[in-house]
Amino acid sequence: MWLWAGLGNPEPRMRLNRHNIGFMAVDAIAARYDFPPWRQRFKGMVAEGSVGGERVLALKPLTYMNASGESVQAARAFYKLPVDAILVFHDELDLAPGKLRVKRGGGAAGHNGLRSLDRVLGAAEYWRVRLGVGHPGEKERVLGHVLGDFSRDDEAWLAPLLAALAEAAPLLAAGRMEDFMTRVALLQREPG
Repeated sequence: MWLWAGLGNPEPRMRLNRHNIGFMAVDAIAARYDFPPWRQRFKGMVAEGSVGGERVLALKPLTYMNASGESVQAARAFYKLPVDAILVFHDELDLAPGKLRVKRGGGAAGHNGLRSLDRVLGAAEYWRVRLGVGHPGEKERVLGHVLGDFSRDDEAWLAPLLAALAEAAPLLAAGRMEDFMTRVALLQREPG
């Protein structure tokens, strides 16, 4: 079983923030694979389904980004999951908009959601799907950038990215991370 957590903030007015791309990713996967309706549990919203024949618990922590680890840890403890069965979708400033990378472990790089996870899981080797939202260019503008909504121009890459990662998700569920990244990139190049 996998625990796939999308990071974000729960307030409705923040729904389209760049920081909420993790929520958007698990929403896209849950919709693509007909997960049952979301329900409240583990200090978050959960939906459980099957992706590529693998059982997946999708989680959107309602604890706000800075305390995301509390929700992830509650679900992990209940299901007695090893850390390497956790996969986290999150925004990444150091990747160009629309780019995606998967890695295991690593530092938080200033990301408060990852810091929270590291606090409760230790310097854990959980999986991360880093979803590029681009950098605003100046450190002082980072907070406004990630807490700002995606623009109309962003739709040109955001919708195709979310559709591609949802379609390629069976490769993630199979643990084929490199193949997943390649498939997402190819799907994004296909004419819509």
